[in-house]
Amino acid sequence: QVQLVESGGGLVQAGGSLRLSCAASGRALGMHTMGWFRQPPGKAREFVAAVKWDSGRTRYSDTAKGRFTISRDPAKNTVYLQMDSVKPEDTGIYYCAAEQEYRGYLTDRTYDYDYWGQGTQVTVSS
Repeated sequence: QVQLVESGGGLVQAGGSLRLSCAASGRALGMHTMGWFRQPPGKAREFVAAVKWDSGRTRYSDTAKGRFTISRDPAKNTVYLQMDSVKPEDTGIYYCAAEQEYRGYLTDRTYDYDYWGQGTQVTVSS
């Protein structure tokens, strides 16, 4: 069993900050890459950021770069997404995902990720 549980979503004003958490358990502990995706209202799910469990290497979407920070705490089996200077267009459901296949790069494709959390809602008011 793989469990990914997101938390930390909520309502925030534009320009503010929010930190999302993703607690991993079960076979998720054997995953190689953890990612954050989001789904804006009425739109497709899109990549936000990813991190390698072992090295901590990261990758960001262009919209997240410079504002969001992904990190992981192996001791707590938790991945974080620190969101700063948020904008109304950051509104959506944020999902944590885990990839079990080892790759030499950080993938941004939804279909490369094997397990998903239930999502947490982030709403940014203007």
